[in-house]
Amino acid sequence: MKYIPYSRQDINEDDIKSVVEILRSDFLTTGPAIKQFEESVKDFCGAANAVAVANGTAALHVSLMAMGIEKSCLVWTSPLSFVASANCALYVGADVDFVDIDIKTGNIDVNKLEEKLKEAEKHGKIPDVVIVVHFSGKACDMQRVSELAAEYDFKVIEDAAHALGGRYENGEHIGCGKYSDATTLSFHPVKSIATGEGGMILTDDEKLAKKANMLITHGVTRDKSLMKGQSDGDWYYQQLHLGYNYRITDIQSALGISQMNRLDDFIHRRYRIAAVYNDQLSTLPLILPILDSKSAWHLYVVRISDDSDISRKELFDKLRKAGIGVNVHYIPIYQQPYYRKLGFKSGYCPMAEKFYQSCVSLPVFPKMTDTEQEYIVDKLKDFLY
Repeated sequence: MKYIPYSRQDINEDDIKSVVEILRSDFLTTGPAIKQFEESVKDFCGAANAVAVANGTAALHVSLMAMGIEKSCLVWTSPLSFVASANCALYVGADVDFVDIDIKTGNIDVNKLEEKLKEAEKHGKIPDVVIVVHFSGKACDMQRVSELAAEYDFKVIEDAAHALGGRYENGEHIGCGKYSDATTLSFHPVKSIATGEGGMILTDDEKLAKKANMLITHGVTRDKSLMKGQSDGDWYYQQLHLGYNYRITDIQSALGISQMNRLDDFIHRRYRIAAVYNDQLSTLPLILPILDSKSAWHLYVVRISDDSDISRKELFDKLRKAGIGVNVHYIPIYQQPYYRKLGFKSGYCPMAEKFYQSCVSLPVFPKMTDTEQEYIVDKLKDFLY
């Protein structure tokens, strides 16, 4: 059996044709395909505004900048995510803190969030922003998060790098703009759609979107209505903010537009793979994820039961040796050496640590064949029975 990665992109001839058309066009970057890509994603999700950017990390960074988050501000996020979900706060000089997870979902535990807010209020340390991560593609309880945001007066960013194509409990698409100030996406090859690298900010806040658009191109504008004083002519531009070159290209955008045509198919295939896993692995000493038809199923994460005769490391190593590209999502962010230097210690978020110590991510991606999945299931049964 050929090596099976935990995830990978699905590129077809239409995708290739779309990219070739851009290579033969007048614009490789800063051209019309970017706007078309933004329109495609925002219309799918139901948001009012979209800003395409270089990657998912840039989307988080720019969202905080556009909200005016800076030194003396405080950002809370989930410890069970890639480091970018917290690093973005440090980029703008803010302090970062973590809210423990619900071990059943991997998402922030909203009850713990509420408890932490009540305690923070006593000390005058309410966060300026809470970054909610939709772990593995399953939506957090955004209704409650938005209610807490209104009660305690903080802004909300949804880190939906895992979740494009997923839905909230009420059936609305993640990223619709109803429950947060901004939603960020990633288009890395293992995500719901692939553009190589790439990301996007979705928001119903037009002012935030306009500022974000400026920040991704060095803080420069040619919009005369935004300028200080009078324009000297049509060539004139002004830098109003300290921004970055966080632009996406037309090449990436063309690929993204083409991929969006198959997003629903991608998500459905991921769900079917998850359903087979849940059915076939139910008798093994594993804790399986809840089979949620609304999840984008970016990851399929199992946890080794306490009564298993095999450790997580042993299982991981055996599966890798068998050519199955299992992975681990994630090491709690605050356990990284950099964050330990900031004062975080083990035991800070017990549920995130317990999740990490037992979790393994099995392969799940649209191009995975039934034969490949059968092989994975057979190997798990061999190693766990």
